[in-house]
Amino acid sequence: MQEYAVVRYRSAAFAQFSSYVSPLEFSPADVDRECDKRICFMETLDVIREKIRFYDGFPKEGIVFIDLLPLLNDAAVFREVEREIALRISCGNVAVPEARGFIFASPLLTVDSGVDTLIAFRKSGKLPHVDGDLVEIPVMKEYGGDSLCFRKSDVAACRTVGADSVIEITVFDDVLATGGTAEGMAIALNALSVGTVDGNIPVRVREFVFLAEITSIGARDRLERIAPVKSVLQF
Repeated sequence: MQEYAVVRYRSAAFAQFSSYVSPLEFSPADVDRECDKRICFMETLDVIREKIRFYDGFPKEGIVFIDLLPLLNDAAVFREVEREIALRISCGNVAVPEARGFIFASPLLTVDSGVDTLIAFRKSGKLPHVDGDLVEIPVMKEYGGDSLCFRKSDVAACRTVGADSVIEITVFDDVLATGGTAEGMAIALNALSVGTVDGNIPVRVREFVFLAEITSIGARDRLERIAPVKSVLQF
């Protein structure tokens, strides 16, 4: 039984590793080391799941709230979670909504993650701005309508890619439930072009990345009409 578990973990680790990078780009020893790391992480998934709490009827009846903040109680687990988030992000610009998204996205700026810029999306009245810089967007969350704001100047500060000088952005959030927040952010960003010293630069959402995904709601299908969806944990 134990040998079966080892084989299952290694097969799953290789499949997961291969879904994000090509093993042909690495030596067999490097692939083995990476798979060993992933096996260790998969073994911690049970620990992570034990830390995560679910609250039925919060913030209102009919909603099951997934609480990821207990992950902050364990530095070793948090480092592994950050590593997994970074592995799924493939561009240097990340758009993230408040508030828990900030907690899990900000550390990406301090490690070798490839993330250079965070674009903060905040609730109305929370983001200082000059005239003409603020963009307010409607979002539909699982417990009702809301709105978020971001600054065009923050997008203009992002790194461009390719000969066409496109600003590519990853939309990151802690939980994918109905997908309303991520969808609203992506629609607004894809409709945007920002003025820089090089002229007007178009913006494109490259992918969605989430720490946790509630698969039973089915929001992934809707978001994938816009861009690919990746998640660390699925419930």
